Amino acid sequence: MSEQLHRILVVDDEERIRRLLKMYLEKEGYEIEEAEDGETALRLATGSDFDLILLDVMLPGIDGIEVCTRLRQVKATPVIMLTAKGEEMNRVQGFEVGADDYVVKPFSPREVIYRVKAILRRSSATAYLTKETLTNNNIVFPHLIIEHDAHRVMAGGQEVSLTPKEYELLHYLAISPDKVFSREELLKDVWNYEFFGDLRTVDTHVKRLREKLNKVSPEAAAMITTVWGVGYKLEVPK
Repeated sequence: MSEQLHRILVVDDEERIRRLLKMYLEKEGYEIEEAEDGETALRLATGSDFDLILLDVMLPGIDGIEVCTRLRQVKATPVIMLTAKGEEMNRVQGFEVGADDYVVKPFSPREVIYRVKAILRRSSATAYLTKETLTNNNIVFPHLIIEHDAHRVMAGGQEVSLTPKEYELLHYLAISPDKVFSREELLKDVWNYEFFGDLRTVDTHVKRLREKLNKVSPEAAAMITTVWGVGYKLEVPK
């Protein structure tokens, strides 16, 4: 799939910021749609298929947190939150409702492009593979199967819809079963950069991952184990 086909929804109530992001993203070959408020963003995001959404936290009407919350009830579209400097609580809330990444305003357009490309590379490079095109690059446990080439997770015989970051976290734990990872290690290796103490980011993603797995397979959910005072591991049933 060529990058020209990637569709990105830019949501911000400031026209100046939308125009700036649109200009830089279109230079990279992306197709851009815009929304200036939460209601419009939600209507576009649920009514059409986007490869990624850049979503401002502070929006008139429905704010970005609520937009992401409602979106996650129906879609796993990757979301990068745009948040003002110093709004740490909003960033934490964003991760809790399923955002994949965030960029702090005022931001460098180059940083936004970097994060967009990183997420699109991971989430959509193999999104259109069919079962016939799969190789054997799978991880198989008694209650959990991860088909890595298709970015597909099966638990209890049912497919589980995960955001790109939830998938990465699960896959990272699964490739080293029974190994304990600290929150700091997970932030560094799964998120690729330091979060300056936002260790709750890991906790909220683990919580959401367990909840999604638990809906179809409590046994699969129970494999993600908390090692108190240390971190997390994926424990294989003996």
